[in-house]
Amino acid sequence: MVMRTYDAGVGDVYYGTLAPGYRSYRRPDERIARVIAQALGDAHSVLNVGAGTGSYESEAHETTAVEPSLAMRAQRPAELATAIDAVAEDLPFADGRFDAAMTLFSVHQWSDPAAGLREMRRVTRGPIAVLTCDPARVRNFWLYEYAPEVLETEVRRYPPIDELSDALGGTVTAQIVPIPLDCTDGFNEAYYGRPEMLLDPAARLACSAWSFIDDTARHAFDTSLRRALGSGAWDEAFGHLRHRPTYNGSLVLLRAVL
Repeated sequence: MVMRTYDAGVGDVYYGTLAPGYRSYRRPDERIARVIAQALGDAHSVLNVGAGTGSYESEAHETTAVEPSLAMRAQRPAELATAIDAVAEDLPFADGRFDAAMTLFSVHQWSDPAAGLREMRRVTRGPIAVLTCDPARVRNFWLYEYAPEVLETEVRRYPPIDELSDALGGTVTAQIVPIPLDCTDGFNEAYYGRPEMLLDPAARLACSAWSFIDDTARHAFDTSLRRALGSGAWDEAFGHLRHRPTYNGSLVLLRAVL
């Protein structure tokens, strides 16, 4: 059994700090939702591990949510199922209990991602969908020029795609998920064509990687990006992104079937 001695800091993030404004900036995007729904297929019962506030849970499924952080469970809308307090590495379900399972923007925060994915496979008969970021592609984003510490943090945290695939077993496909220009789910790359949004401290706080850098680095980022936007340097280098309808960044969906 995986033992936990505290709640809000489950995994590597202190959600007691991140949670208050999380839902305002991390709203599910319907286009990403369609990609996830396609991966789950016609499943009836779906397990959502690291469910957080319930983003991307669908009325089309009978969803069982697992979320170890009290701060995040408290923000789940009343119409969603109450989340079970458990961790991915020790799921309290029988073998083959669910038609399908998903974990979205969560696996990089687990203490043992491989063990958690093996547990998901144990309790799931059908497809498993894992929405994550490919660490090999993270540094390609323009933010690396202004806040390299943030993206280096993400590179360290996200497990390599081949390691996740090995843990899932079976047949695994990986697809790049296009990010829409007006994406409502405010992870870093969601602002690829809206750099001004990352000058909002609350928007940054909704992306957990920003919690790993200190105030000096955050201030340096704010100063350098404001200067680049004011001088036109950002637009000279990256302004074409303001009109690109979608961006193929590091966002990846893995789908595993036996």
